[in-house]
Amino acid sequence: MARTNFDQLLQAGCHFGHLKRKWCPAMAPYIYCERNGIHIIDLHKTVVKIDDAAEALKNIARQGKKILFVGTKKQTKEVIAEKATSINMPYVIERWPGGMLTNFPTIRKAVKKMANIDKLMSDGTFGNLSKRELLQVTRQRAKLEKNLGSIVDLTRLPSALFVVDVMKENNAVREANRLGIPVFGIVDTNSDPSNVDFVIPANDDAKDSVEVILNACCAAIAEGIEERKAEKADEKAAEAQDAAETEEVKPRRAAGARRARKEEAAPAAEAPVAEAPAAEEEAPAAE
Repeated sequence: MARTNFDQLLQAGCHFGHLKRKWCPAMAPYIYCERNGIHIIDLHKTVVKIDDAAEALKNIARQGKKILFVGTKKQTKEVIAEKATSINMPYVIERWPGGMLTNFPTIRKAVKKMANIDKLMSDGTFGNLSKRELLQVTRQRAKLEKNLGSIVDLTRLPSALFVVDVMKENNAVREANRLGIPVFGIVDTNSDPSNVDFVIPANDDAKDSVEVILNACCAAIAEGIEERKAEKADEKAAEAQDAAETEEVKPRRAAGARRARKEEAAPAAEAPVAEAPAAEEEAPAAE
């Protein structure tokens, strides 16, 4: 069953591409026609690509892995943050921090610094600072929160990247390609799809277009998370059942062992005691 349909994408404006003079020839297979100097995207192919991407994202989520959503366009920031938060996934909607993937340990240090500031503020350590010093620390904390607050729970490299507008987020795509991290991307007619593993040809500028695609993909991710929870619950139930059966078998085995010991001891007790051989009669004395 398709997660989206042609009419749904058409209503959201997913078919509008860029001007013909701004197109990328590599997007030719996904372009249906040209109208008034603007390329029109083939939504039939978009439906298929969304389903493929959603299925792959579902499999990643089922394994308990993280997917990082990236999109710094002003008109799509709120949508990305809302959808990623709903499925408890990290996201970047402000400036992409250079080296976030290729130099991940340094980014983690910055995140830990933010946590340390919170700890020092809560225990009253900063109470002796002057107003100026306290203001500097507060501003630093706010800056870290703005840029890195959404990736606090990302303790290791993500297993996939979902990028809105791969042309604008080319730094993120390059870093992911360098590390072999699969990239899912909404690709418009002016972008190069060659560096994207799962291409979703669609309008990446309109809020409605991005939202309808994210709805389908995030629903698939949510399904994968639920399936993982169900599998874990089944495993725990099976382990509990095995433990219960083991506890039931132990008394039976102990009783059987005691019974076997008794049966072995009984014949030994009933066996007649062998009489000692009679002493040989003394030889008669020599005459």
